[in-house]
Amino acid sequence: MDLSKPLDLIDVTRSDSAGVCGPDGCGCGHGAEAATEASASAVSTEIGVAGMTCSHCVSSVTEELSELPGVESVAVDLVAGGVSRVSIGASGPLDPAAVRAAIEEAGYSLAE
Repeated sequence: MDLSKPLDLIDVTRSDSAGVCGPDGCGCGHGAEAATEASASAVSTEIGVAGMTCSHCVSSVTEELSELPGVESVAVDLVAGGVSRVSIGASGPLDPAAVRAAIEEAGYSLAE
């Protein structure tokens, strides 16, 4: 190996139509479309929710938030009787009023 030559590096942070392994995909099975979809304008939002105590609470909040337009995933870190951390993955920015309404519809409140 000749270490005097510069290495050809691939920018894995770019969001153009090329895949992270090259413009035509790679031997590991994914192509340019899969890489571009993963790097689309995804938004992750974290909120605190007060009053949840059990798995039923988690299910209720997850169900209500999942119905919001653009929501792709919901993960809850339950803190029984405290403020639980809820991570929402969405295809774009979420309307804060809609998030609040979904939490309240589930029977809980946003932590301030």
